[in-house]
Amino acid sequence: MDQRLLEEVNVLHAQICQGLSDATRILILYTLADASYYVTELAEALDVPQPTISRHLKVLRERGLVLAEREGNAMRYRLRDRRVIEALDLLRGLMADILAQHADLMDAV
Repeated sequence: MDQRLLEEVNVLHAQICQGLSDATRILILYTLADASYYVTELAEALDVPQPTISRHLKVLRERGLVLAEREGNAMRYRLRDRRVIEALDLLRGLMADILAQHADLMDAV
């Protein structure tokens, strides 16, 4: 195996995949795709307690997926790079294809 590929995959897993390993974090990213938000706004939009949103935002910040900008006493969050949404959309498309294939197999049985 190519050593560079192995190193890149390990960094990808540590940085990106762990950041995406929770459904709430993915929903936060999709919400931030439309606009920037305060923690309280994200909590309200997703109907998730504010402390939970804050914990997830910390993970997303540490992984470099979101940026935080101070506005007075509050922090406003936004996506660092729109490509994460494009990647998630590709994965959703793959998932839909796999589920459709499984449904076709079940119909054939």
